[in-house]
Amino acid sequence: MPVMTIIGCRMFEDEIVHLIENDPEIEEVIVVENEDCEGLRTKLGDIGISYRVLPFEEIPKKFSGEWKNDSSPDRFILIVYMLELALHAIPENLKSTVYSKVENVASFSDGILLFYGLCGNVLGKIEEDFEALECPVHILKEEDGEIVDDCIGAVLGGRKQYLEVLKSCKGVGTFFLTPMWAANWREMVRTAGLSQNPDDIEMSKFVFDYAGYKKIAKVNTGLPYEKNFEAYVREFARLFDFEVTELEATLHLVENCYKKAKIETFENLK
Repeated sequence: MPVMTIIGCRMFEDEIVHLIENDPEIEEVIVVENEDCEGLRTKLGDIGISYRVLPFEEIPKKFSGEWKNDSSPDRFILIVYMLELALHAIPENLKSTVYSKVENVASFSDGILLFYGLCGNVLGKIEEDFEALECPVHILKEEDGEIVDDCIGAVLGGRKQYLEVLKSCKGVGTFFLTPMWAANWREMVRTAGLSQNPDDIEMSKFVFDYAGYKKIAKVNTGLPYEKNFEAYVREFARLFDFEVTELEATLHLVENCYKKAKIETFENLK
């Protein structure tokens, strides 16, 4: 039975849950146990998706035993390895961490999909750098083969759509909030260097004003897993006196990348 591994930033937590919920070909979901998997586990539990949680060191043992003895041709094992939100704050750390995780899971995976974008351009050559691996490595891409910029660009549909949205802001500083961004805005503001203490609202507001931010773009993905999305956006807007505009997102790019990675995972066993 094929084994496909997702390595992803927690910012894509909702999108990953969505893919799992809507894929009937998944035989079993394995979540790698770490401090960043709790949100994923909670959301899978909320929608009744069963899964196993395993420490990373136990997974190769399972791979060489029970999984390889199962010859189901049309189903696969999905391993999900979630990584911390703050990695992007130091590009070198992001690159070294993601590369090391790919190397770690390659021995028991038939395909790897990275839920990341360029993220400061540090992951732009990751497919090329790992092309010698026996299992294919994929990263989120647009239809033209270009890697997406980041988590916002991925759910807006790609670079072209992202640029159109930015142009529509007419030069007004706009802070994009997906459900996961909204739920974790304090941590993201801190790791982005906008404020060392996002709970110091007066200082954070000063920084936002200095940076020219005036609006929130509420990015509606249509995913219901982050239940307090509306409340988080309202809180953010109230604290910093931001105007809220609505943006409709699309999951087409994420879904398409997942389908392509899954096809290659199956083909890799032929």
